Amino acid sequence: MNNQSNVSAKRSQIGVGGFNISARAKELVMEVLDSNRITAGPKMAQFESQIAAIHGCQFGLMCNSGTGALQIALAALKERHNWQDGDEVLVPAVTFVATSNVVMYNNLKPVFVDVEPQYYCIDPARIEEKITSRTRAIMPVHLAGQPCDMQPIMEIAERHNLRIVEDSAETMFASDKGKPVGSFGDIGCFSTYAAHMITTGVGGLCTTNDPELIVMLKSLMNHGRDSIYITIDDDKAAKGEALFQIANSRFSFVRLGQSFRCTEMEAALGIAQFEEHEQSCARRLEVVGQLNEGLADLQNFIQLPRPRPESTHSYMFYALTILDERVKRDDLIRFLEDNSIETRYLLPLINQPIYRKIFGNLEDEFPVAARLNQNAFYIGCHPDIRDDEVEYVVEKFHQFFRSYK
Repeated sequence: MNNQSNVSAKRSQIGVGGFNISARAKELVMEVLDSNRITAGPKMAQFESQIAAIHGCQFGLMCNSGTGALQIALAALKERHNWQDGDEVLVPAVTFVATSNVVMYNNLKPVFVDVEPQYYCIDPARIEEKITSRTRAIMPVHLAGQPCDMQPIMEIAERHNLRIVEDSAETMFASDKGKPVGSFGDIGCFSTYAAHMITTGVGGLCTTNDPELIVMLKSLMNHGRDSIYITIDDDKAAKGEALFQIANSRFSFVRLGQSFRCTEMEAALGIAQFEEHEQSCARRLEVVGQLNEGLADLQNFIQLPRPRPESTHSYMFYALTILDERVKRDDLIRFLEDNSIETRYLLPLINQPIYRKIFGNLEDEFPVAARLNQNAFYIGCHPDIRDDEVEYVVEKFHQFFRSYK
Protein backbone atom coordinates (compact mmCIF):
# COMPACT_ATOMS: atom_id res chain seq x y z
CA MET A 1 0.00 0.00 0.00
CA ASN A 2 1.46 3.40 -0.94
CA ASN A 3 1.78 6.37 1.46
CA GLN A 4 -1.31 8.08 0.05
CA SER A 5 -3.40 4.97 0.74
CA ASN A 6 -2.02 4.82 4.29
CA VAL A 7 -3.10 8.41 4.93
CA SER A 8 -6.59 7.84 3.54
CA ALA A 9 -7.03 4.70 5.64
CA LYS A 10 -6.06 6.46 8.86
CA ARG A 11 -8.94 7.25 11.24
CA SER A 12 -9.94 10.92 11.37
CA GLN A 13 -8.61 12.64 14.45
CA ILE A 14 -10.94 12.80 17.45
CA GLY A 15 -10.21 16.37 18.46
CA VAL A 16 -10.39 18.19 21.78
CA GLY A 17 -12.95 20.53 20.23
CA GLY A 18 -15.39 20.67 17.36
CA PHE A 19 -17.28 23.28 15.39
CA ASN A 20 -20.09 23.12 12.87
CA ILE A 21 -21.62 26.18 11.24
CA SER A 22 -25.35 25.61 11.34
CA ALA A 23 -27.92 26.87 8.85
CA ARG A 24 -29.11 29.25 11.57
CA ALA A 25 -25.60 30.65 12.02
CA LYS A 26 -25.28 31.25 8.28
CA GLU A 27 -28.67 32.96 8.27
CA LEU A 28 -27.67 35.34 11.06
CA VAL A 29 -24.28 36.12 9.50
CA MET A 30 -26.01 36.90 6.19
CA GLU A 31 -28.34 39.27 8.06
CA VAL A 32 -25.26 41.11 9.27
CA LEU A 33 -23.73 41.28 5.80
CA ASP A 34 -27.03 42.41 4.28
CA SER A 35 -27.27 45.18 6.88
CA ASN A 36 -24.00 46.73 5.64
CA ARG A 37 -22.95 47.08 9.26
CA ILE A 38 -20.27 44.96 10.90
CA THR A 39 -19.34 47.17 13.88
CA ALA A 40 -21.05 46.59 17.23
CA GLY A 41 -24.80 46.75 16.80
CA PRO A 42 -28.05 44.92 17.58
CA LYS A 43 -26.64 41.40 17.22
CA MET A 44 -23.87 42.14 19.67
CA ALA A 45 -26.25 43.79 22.12
CA GLN A 46 -28.47 40.70 21.97
CA PHE A 47 -25.60 38.27 22.52
CA GLU A 48 -24.19 40.35 25.38
CA SER A 49 -27.60 40.41 27.08
CA GLN A 50 -28.09 36.65 26.64
CA ILE A 51 -24.73 35.73 28.15
CA ALA A 52 -25.09 38.24 31.00
CA ALA A 53 -28.59 37.10 31.90
CA ILE A 54 -27.88 33.37 31.95
CA HIS A 55 -24.91 34.05 34.22
CA GLY A 56 -26.88 36.17 36.65
CA CYS A 57 -25.54 39.57 35.64
CA GLN A 58 -27.09 42.83 34.55
CA PHE A 59 -24.43 43.86 32.04
CA GLY A 60 -22.44 42.07 29.34
CA LEU A 61 -19.74 43.32 26.99
CA MET A 62 -18.34 41.46 23.99
CA CYS A 63 -14.70 42.01 23.11
CA ASN A 64 -12.03 40.33 20.99
CA SER A 65 -11.09 37.44 23.30
CA GLY A 66 -11.20 36.02 26.79
CA THR A 67 -7.68 37.40 27.23
CA GLY A 68 -8.89 40.84 26.23
CA ALA A 69 -11.76 40.53 28.71
CA LEU A 70 -9.31 39.75 31.53
CA GLN A 71 -6.98 42.56 30.45
CA ILE A 72 -9.63 45.28 30.57
CA ALA A 73 -11.19 43.84 33.73
CA LEU A 74 -7.95 44.28 35.65
CA ALA A 75 -7.29 47.66 34.05
CA ALA A 76 -10.73 48.90 35.13
CA LEU A 77 -10.27 47.74 38.71
CA LYS A 78 -6.73 49.11 38.87
CA GLU A 79 -7.97 52.54 37.81
CA ARG A 80 -11.07 52.54 39.98
CA HIS A 81 -9.31 51.44 43.16
CA ASN A 82 -6.06 53.30 42.53
CA TRP A 83 -3.83 50.24 42.55
CA GLN A 84 -0.17 50.93 42.06
CA ASP A 85 2.30 49.24 39.73
CA GLY A 86 3.68 46.17 41.47
CA ASP A 87 0.55 45.47 43.50
CA GLU A 88 -0.33 41.79 43.68
CA VAL A 89 -3.04 39.60 42.21
CA LEU A 90 -3.47 35.99 43.34
CA VAL A 91 -3.79 33.46 40.51
CA PRO A 92 -3.86 29.64 40.48
CA ALA A 93 -0.66 27.76 39.70
CA VAL A 94 -2.52 25.73 37.05
CA THR A 95 -4.31 27.76 34.40
CA PHE A 96 -3.94 28.93 30.82
CA VAL A 97 -1.02 31.34 30.55
CA ALA A 98 -3.30 34.31 29.71
CA THR A 99 -4.59 34.46 33.30
CA SER A 100 -1.28 35.56 34.73
CA ASN A 101 0.04 37.25 31.58
CA VAL A 102 -2.66 39.92 31.81
CA VAL A 103 -1.64 40.64 35.40
CA MET A 104 1.86 41.49 34.19
CA TYR A 105 0.54 43.45 31.21
CA ASN A 106 -1.23 45.68 33.73
CA ASN A 107 2.08 46.22 35.55
CA LEU A 108 0.86 44.13 38.47
CA LYS A 109 2.50 41.09 40.04
CA PRO A 110 0.99 37.60 39.82
CA VAL A 111 1.28 35.61 43.03
CA PHE A 112 0.63 31.91 42.52
CA VAL A 113 -1.57 29.70 44.71
CA ASP A 114 -1.61 25.91 44.55
CA VAL A 115 -4.70 24.08 43.30
CA GLU A 116 -7.00 21.27 44.40
CA PRO A 117 -5.83 17.80 43.32
CA GLN A 118 -9.33 16.53 42.49
CA TYR A 119 -10.95 19.60 40.91
CA TYR A 120 -7.86 21.50 39.62
CA CYS A 121 -9.16 24.92 40.75
CA ILE A 122 -7.45 27.37 43.11
CA ASP A 123 -7.32 25.88 46.61
CA PRO A 124 -9.12 28.19 49.08
CA ALA A 125 -7.10 26.68 51.95
CA ARG A 126 -3.88 28.01 50.34
CA ILE A 127 -5.03 31.55 49.57
CA GLU A 128 -4.58 33.46 52.82
CA GLU A 129 -0.96 32.39 53.26
CA LYS A 130 -0.21 34.26 50.00
CA ILE A 131 -1.90 37.54 50.98
CA THR A 132 0.38 40.50 51.75
CA SER A 133 -0.10 44.21 52.31
CA ARG A 134 0.08 44.67 48.53
CA THR A 135 -2.51 42.05 47.54
CA ARG A 136 -5.39 43.68 45.69
CA ALA A 137 -7.38 40.90 44.00
CA ILE A 138 -7.97 37.19 43.53
CA MET A 139 -8.49 35.69 40.08
CA PRO A 140 -10.19 32.32 40.58
CA VAL A 141 -10.22 30.26 37.39
CA HIS A 142 -13.22 28.02 36.71
CA LEU A 143 -11.16 25.37 34.96
CA ALA A 144 -12.35 23.01 32.21
CA GLY A 145 -16.02 23.64 33.02
CA GLN A 146 -15.59 23.16 36.79
CA PRO A 147 -16.56 26.10 39.03
CA CYS A 148 -14.24 27.05 41.86
CA ASP A 149 -15.34 26.65 45.47
CA MET A 150 -16.48 30.27 45.59
CA GLN A 151 -17.98 30.65 49.07
CA PRO A 152 -14.67 30.50 50.99
CA ILE A 153 -12.97 32.57 48.29
CA MET A 154 -15.59 35.31 48.64
CA GLU A 155 -15.28 35.21 52.44
CA ILE A 156 -11.50 35.62 52.19
CA ALA A 157 -11.91 38.51 49.74
CA GLU A 158 -14.33 40.25 52.08
CA ARG A 159 -12.05 39.81 55.11
CA HIS A 160 -9.08 41.30 53.28
CA ASN A 161 -10.95 43.86 51.13
CA LEU A 162 -9.90 42.21 47.88
CA ARG A 163 -11.55 42.44 44.46
CA ILE A 164 -12.55 39.34 42.48
CA VAL A 165 -12.10 38.79 38.74
CA GLU A 166 -13.51 35.41 37.68
CA ASP A 167 -11.61 33.83 34.81
CA SER A 168 -14.46 31.80 33.36
CA ALA A 169 -12.97 31.44 29.88
CA GLU A 170 -13.45 27.66 29.99
CA THR A 171 -16.71 27.54 31.93
CA MET A 172 -20.12 28.71 30.81
CA PHE A 173 -23.57 27.53 31.96
CA ALA A 174 -22.29 26.18 35.29
CA SER A 175 -22.95 27.16 38.88
CA ASP A 176 -21.55 26.72 42.37
CA LYS A 177 -24.19 26.13 45.05
CA GLY A 178 -26.86 27.44 42.71
CA LYS A 179 -25.12 30.70 41.74
CA PRO A 180 -23.82 31.06 38.16
CA VAL A 181 -20.15 31.48 37.37
CA GLY A 182 -19.33 35.05 36.39
CA SER A 183 -21.72 36.53 38.95
CA PHE A 184 -19.70 36.17 42.18
CA GLY A 185 -17.04 38.82 41.77
CA ASP A 186 -16.65 42.32 40.42
CA ILE A 187 -16.22 41.10 36.84
CA GLY A 188 -16.57 37.73 35.11
CA CYS A 189 -14.59 36.99 31.95
CA PHE A 190 -15.55 34.43 29.28
CA SER A 191 -14.03 33.22 26.02
CA THR A 192 -15.72 32.22 22.77
CA TYR A 193 -12.52 31.08 21.06
CA ALA A 194 -12.29 27.74 19.25
CA ALA A 195 -13.26 24.61 21.24
CA HIS A 196 -14.98 26.61 23.99
CA MET A 197 -18.55 26.22 25.21
CA ILE A 198 -19.69 28.76 22.60
CA THR A 199 -17.40 29.29 19.63
CA THR A 200 -17.37 32.45 17.52
CA GLY A 201 -13.87 32.12 16.05
CA VAL A 202 -12.54 35.00 18.11
CA GLY A 203 -14.35 36.64 20.98
CA GLY A 204 -14.75 37.09 24.70
CA LEU A 205 -17.14 38.71 27.15
CA CYS A 206 -17.13 40.55 30.45
CA THR A 207 -20.09 40.34 32.82
CA THR A 208 -20.79 42.58 35.80
CA ASN A 209 -23.57 44.03 37.91
CA ASP A 210 -21.73 47.34 38.34
CA PRO A 211 -22.94 50.14 36.01
CA GLU A 212 -19.78 52.17 36.57
CA LEU A 213 -17.51 49.27 35.67
CA ILE A 214 -19.34 48.48 32.43
CA VAL A 215 -18.78 52.07 31.27
CA MET A 216 -15.08 51.80 32.06
CA LEU A 217 -14.79 48.44 30.32
CA LYS A 218 -16.39 49.81 27.15
CA SER A 219 -13.95 52.71 27.15
CA LEU A 220 -10.92 50.51 27.82
CA MET A 221 -11.64 48.20 24.88
CA ASN A 222 -12.15 51.24 22.60
CA HIS A 223 -8.76 52.94 22.98
CA GLY A 224 -9.85 54.69 26.20
CA ARG A 225 -12.44 56.73 24.33
CA ASP A 226 -14.83 59.01 26.22
CA SER A 227 -17.88 56.85 26.93
CA ILE A 228 -20.22 59.47 25.47
CA TYR A 229 -19.43 58.00 22.04
CA ILE A 230 -18.51 54.30 21.89
CA THR A 231 -20.67 52.96 19.02
CA ILE A 232 -22.09 54.60 15.91
CA ASP A 233 -25.54 54.51 17.51
CA ASP A 234 -24.61 56.83 20.36
CA ASP A 235 -25.46 59.98 18.44
CA LYS A 236 -28.63 58.76 16.71
CA ALA A 237 -31.18 60.38 19.05
CA ALA A 238 -29.14 63.45 19.98
CA LYS A 239 -29.96 66.94 18.72
CA GLY A 240 -28.72 70.44 19.19
CA GLU A 241 -26.25 70.98 22.00
CA ALA A 242 -26.34 67.31 23.01
CA LEU A 243 -25.34 66.30 19.47
CA PHE A 244 -22.53 68.86 19.45
CA GLN A 245 -21.21 67.52 22.77
CA ILE A 246 -21.04 64.04 21.25
CA ALA A 247 -19.41 65.34 18.07
CA ASN A 248 -16.93 67.24 20.21
CA SER A 249 -16.06 64.06 22.12
CA ARG A 250 -15.71 61.50 19.33
CA PHE A 251 -11.96 61.90 19.49
CA SER A 252 -11.72 62.48 23.22
CA PHE A 253 -9.67 59.82 25.02
CA VAL A 254 -9.84 59.83 28.79
CA ARG A 255 -7.58 56.86 29.65
CA LEU A 256 -5.07 54.55 28.04
CA GLY A 257 -6.99 51.77 26.33
CA GLN A 258 -6.77 49.00 23.77
CA SER A 259 -8.45 48.06 20.50
CA PHE A 260 -10.21 44.93 21.74
CA ARG A 261 -13.40 45.20 19.71
CA CYS A 262 -15.31 42.41 18.01
CA THR A 263 -17.76 42.51 15.09
CA GLU A 264 -21.42 41.77 14.47
CA MET A 265 -20.45 38.62 12.57
CA GLU A 266 -18.91 36.99 15.65
CA ALA A 267 -21.95 38.06 17.65
CA ALA A 268 -24.24 36.44 15.06
CA LEU A 269 -22.35 33.15 15.43
CA GLY A 270 -22.66 33.50 19.20
CA ILE A 271 -26.43 33.98 19.06
CA ALA A 272 -26.84 30.88 16.89
CA GLN A 273 -24.78 28.77 19.27
CA PHE A 274 -26.52 30.22 22.31
CA GLU A 275 -29.84 29.12 20.85
CA GLU A 276 -28.49 25.54 20.83
CA HIS A 277 -26.58 25.63 24.11
CA GLU A 278 -29.02 23.45 26.04
CA GLN A 279 -28.74 20.65 23.48
CA SER A 280 -24.96 21.10 23.25
CA CYS A 281 -24.53 20.97 27.02
CA ALA A 282 -26.77 17.90 27.24
CA ARG A 283 -24.68 16.14 24.60
CA ARG A 284 -21.46 16.98 26.46
CA LEU A 285 -22.89 15.40 29.60
CA GLU A 286 -23.91 12.37 27.57
CA VAL A 287 -20.40 11.95 26.17
CA VAL A 288 -18.89 12.41 29.64
CA GLY A 289 -21.27 9.80 31.04
CA GLN A 290 -20.20 7.33 28.35
CA LEU A 291 -16.51 8.00 29.02
CA ASN A 292 -16.96 7.70 32.78
CA GLU A 293 -18.78 4.41 32.40
CA GLY A 294 -16.31 3.01 29.89
CA LEU A 295 -13.22 4.03 31.88
CA ALA A 296 -14.58 3.27 35.37
CA ASP A 297 -12.51 0.09 35.71
CA LEU A 298 -9.30 2.05 35.03
CA GLN A 299 -9.61 4.36 38.03
CA ASN A 300 -6.61 2.76 39.72
CA PHE A 301 -4.58 4.13 36.83
CA ILE A 302 -6.28 7.44 35.98
CA GLN A 303 -8.33 10.00 37.89
CA LEU A 304 -11.57 10.75 36.05
CA PRO A 305 -13.26 14.16 36.18
CA ARG A 306 -16.25 14.71 38.41
CA PRO A 307 -18.30 17.70 39.56
CA ARG A 308 -17.72 19.30 42.92
CA PRO A 309 -20.56 18.59 45.38
CA GLU A 310 -23.31 21.22 45.07
CA SER A 311 -21.86 22.43 41.74
CA THR A 312 -22.61 21.76 38.11
CA HIS A 313 -19.84 20.98 35.62
CA SER A 314 -20.07 22.02 31.97
CA TYR A 315 -17.09 19.89 30.81
CA MET A 316 -15.35 22.03 28.25
CA PHE A 317 -12.95 19.10 28.05
CA TYR A 318 -12.32 15.76 29.75
CA ALA A 319 -9.43 16.14 32.21
CA LEU A 320 -7.46 13.10 33.40
CA THR A 321 -4.58 12.56 35.82
CA ILE A 322 -2.34 9.50 35.89
CA LEU A 323 -2.30 7.93 39.37
CA ASP A 324 -0.12 4.86 38.84
CA GLU A 325 3.57 5.73 39.16
CA ARG A 326 4.51 3.00 36.67
CA VAL A 327 2.66 4.87 33.91
CA LYS A 328 4.43 7.70 32.12
CA ARG A 329 2.19 10.36 30.68
CA ASP A 330 4.35 10.72 27.58
CA ASP A 331 3.91 7.04 26.78
CA LEU A 332 0.12 7.30 27.06
CA ILE A 333 -0.05 10.50 25.03
CA ARG A 334 2.14 9.05 22.29
CA PHE A 335 -0.16 6.04 22.12
CA LEU A 336 -3.33 8.14 21.98
CA GLU A 337 -1.95 10.56 19.38
CA ASP A 338 -0.70 7.67 17.23
CA ASN A 339 -4.26 6.36 17.35
CA SER A 340 -5.80 9.69 16.25
CA ILE A 341 -6.99 10.81 19.70
CA GLU A 342 -5.94 14.42 20.21
CA THR A 343 -4.59 15.43 23.62
CA ARG A 344 -3.47 18.55 25.49
CA TYR A 345 -1.50 18.95 28.70
CA LEU A 346 -3.65 20.25 31.56
CA LEU A 347 -2.63 23.90 31.26
CA PRO A 348 0.87 23.83 32.79
CA LEU A 349 1.90 27.33 33.81
CA ILE A 350 4.68 27.67 36.36
CA ASN A 351 7.01 25.31 34.47
CA GLN A 352 6.78 27.20 31.17
CA PRO A 353 10.10 28.50 29.77
CA ILE A 354 9.14 32.16 30.02
CA TYR A 355 7.87 31.72 33.58
CA ARG A 356 11.05 29.92 34.63
CA LYS A 357 12.97 32.84 33.16
CA ILE A 358 10.91 35.44 35.04
CA PHE A 359 10.22 33.65 38.35
CA GLY A 360 12.78 30.85 38.56
CA ASN A 361 11.91 27.27 39.50
CA LEU A 362 8.56 27.45 41.29
CA GLU A 363 7.43 23.84 41.21
CA ASP A 364 8.89 22.93 44.62
CA GLU A 365 6.55 25.53 46.17
CA PHE A 366 3.44 24.09 44.51
CA PRO A 367 3.41 20.30 44.86
CA VAL A 368 -0.09 19.75 43.48
CA ALA A 369 0.58 21.90 40.41
CA ALA A 370 3.94 20.18 39.92
CA ARG A 371 2.32 16.74 39.99
CA LEU A 372 -0.36 17.82 37.53
CA ASN A 373 2.29 19.31 35.27
CA GLN A 374 3.82 15.83 35.05
CA ASN A 375 0.72 13.65 35.04
CA ALA A 376 -2.40 15.52 33.88
CA PHE A 377 -3.82 15.97 30.40
CA TYR A 378 -7.16 16.13 28.63
CA ILE A 379 -9.08 14.79 25.67
CA GLY A 380 -12.25 15.98 23.97
CA CYS A 381 -15.83 15.51 25.15
CA HIS A 382 -17.48 18.07 22.87
CA PRO A 383 -20.96 17.60 21.38
CA ASP A 384 -19.68 16.71 17.90
CA ILE A 385 -18.07 13.45 19.07
CA ARG A 386 -20.04 10.44 17.86
CA ASP A 387 -20.97 7.46 20.02
CA ASP A 388 -18.71 5.16 17.98
CA GLU A 389 -15.81 7.56 18.54
CA VAL A 390 -16.41 7.46 22.30
CA GLU A 391 -16.37 3.65 22.13
CA TYR A 392 -13.11 3.81 20.18
CA VAL A 393 -11.51 6.11 22.76
CA VAL A 394 -12.54 3.77 25.58
CA GLU A 395 -11.19 0.78 23.65
CA LYS A 396 -7.82 2.47 23.10
CA PHE A 397 -7.44 3.38 26.79
CA HIS A 398 -8.08 -0.23 27.71
CA GLN A 399 -5.62 -1.41 25.09
CA PHE A 400 -2.91 0.82 26.54
CA PHE A 401 -3.47 -0.15 30.19
CA ARG A 402 -3.81 -3.87 29.48
CA SER A 403 -0.11 -4.43 30.06
CA TYR A 404 -0.24 -2.75 33.49
CA LYS A 405 -2.95 -5.00 34.95
